[in-house]
Amino acid sequence: MARFTLTRRSPLPPADAWARLTAWPRHGDRVPLTRVGVVRGTGRAVGDVILARTGVGPVRFDDPMEITALSEPDLCRLEKRGRVVRGRAELRVRAVGAGSEAVWAEELRIAGLPRLFDPVVAFAGRVVFGRVLDHLLASPTD
Repeated sequence: MARFTLTRRSPLPPADAWARLTAWPRHGDRVPLTRVGVVRGTGRAVGDVILARTGVGPVRFDDPMEITALSEPDLCRLEKRGRVVRGRAELRVRAVGAGSEAVWAEELRIAGLPRLFDPVVAFAGRVVFGRVLDHLLASPTD
């Protein structure tokens, strides 16, 4: 399983950083050819499902993620339950000085891809999700 952790500091108070990290549709803003939305629930409760859909036309795959633990405003665990992408993600926010620190940890398995490629998947994940995290913490939510 490919694993990576990203940490970012922000001048935002923890509640604001949390609101931005859980603005699920905005996660797709920095991932090419990807749209993200809530498909079950509000995206704010255990059991809710977030769907990332990546592709062009008929060539696409879905990455459904179920919220398995939630403690606002500091923890969200997601279980990736797709046919292509499996694993889990954890988002955390905590107060640091006058601002906050966000931590995004992922464990990913790509169907059909040998474990030999885990370092490549982890590198790509750090790049892609690092851009998402930077974007979410740096721009307004509206």
